[in-house]
Parts: sequence; C-alpha cells; structure tokens
Amino acid sequence: MSLARESGRSFLCESTVMDGVPVFSLFPAGLPAVELRSFSGVLNSTTNVVLTEVEKGLSFEESIRRAQALGVAETDPSNDLDGWDAAVKVVALTTVLMGIPVKLDQVQRTGLRELSAEKIRSVRAAGMRYKLVCRAERRGYGVECMVRPELLLASDPLANLEGTSSAIRFDLDVFSFSIVEHNPGIEATAYGLLADFLRAVSPASTGSR
Repeated sequence: MSLARESGRSFLCESTVMDGVPVFSLFPAGLPAVELRSFSGVLNSTTNVVLTEVEKGLSFEESIRRAQALGVAETDPSNDLDGWDAAVKVVALTTVLMGIPVKLDQVQRTGLRELSAEKIRSVRAAGMRYKLVCRAERRGYGVECMVRPELLLASDPLANLEGTSSAIRFDLDVFSFSIVEHNPGIEATAYGLLADFLRAVSPASTGSR
C-alpha cells in the first residue's frame, strides 16, 4: 500500500474478504469522516460449510469433501480449519480499514480442530451454534485481534449463517451496521476482481493506473 501511494497508484484487494462484496471500497468514499472502532464476522466459507454439514449429521471428513465439491475448500483445508485464512482476513481488514498495520502473529488464533462433531451437534440441539468468529477492537493506540470458535445463541445474526454465507458487523463512532453475503459461488470472487479492474482503469479513479 505504501509503495502504491509513493508511485501514485492504487493497491486494490476487494476479493480477499467476502468475495465481491464491497467491503474495502466502502471505506472511505462511502463513509467519510468516521472511525472504525471494531468489527466482527464470520469470514471463512469453508469452516461455515463444515460446521453446517456436521450439524446435519455428516462427519468432519464428509463435511470437508462437501466444501471441496462446492469449490470453497482447497485440497488441503488446513489453513481454513486452523484459522489461518480467517486470521489473514482480520489482518487485511485491520490494516486497510483501521489503519493499524498488525502482523499475523498478533492475531489470537484458534481453529476448529478442538471441536468434536458430537459437541457441535449437541449445542445445536440446545438452540446454539458454533461459528468461527473473527474480531478486532481498538485498544488505546493499538488493536486486539482474534479468531476462534464461539458458541452463539440462535438469536445472534452470525449464528443464522448457513453454508457458504458470510457476514461482518462494523462498529463506527457514529453508528453500527452489518453486511451479509448469502451463499455466494466462485463467480462472486471473480466479480470482486472485475470490480477492482474497472476501478483501476476508470478515468474517475485518481492515481490508479
């Protein structure tokens, strides 16, 4: 980002979080003169698919194969299951939207491997759900970042996400709002790339060629 600014260019990365949803481009053009104090969300599609399918009765291995068949999980899903993908997204959001350049090892990270299928299904039967939740919150001049499985009440909007759906809540100094992406496919990621390309070549985009 610094190199791009020094060169009079733009560094665009929309598809890195929530596919083609305009998370990064929303700031600052659409929300000038605000301070982002915290965000929380479910941002990894693979773990959401796995948790959803385990709740339905599949094993972890079967749920992973289901995510792979949908095109959201890689051949080796370790980065998703261990929370690395979600942690990278927290770093990107914190660095770009909060202006605080945190490093990956500063994110408190816990993946899904500590959860058993029986535990996931038992809490579901009790009206609760596990989700791999990403969080970042300003603390003085710094920020606290974490990724971990959280037990959510059914009334929590994040608990209602199914399959490849994802969501994020932004808490600003003036108001809070949420964005939900409902069951996107791989074309949504492609759209994010196309949107960045169109911004880069648009005459209205300053310093972006």
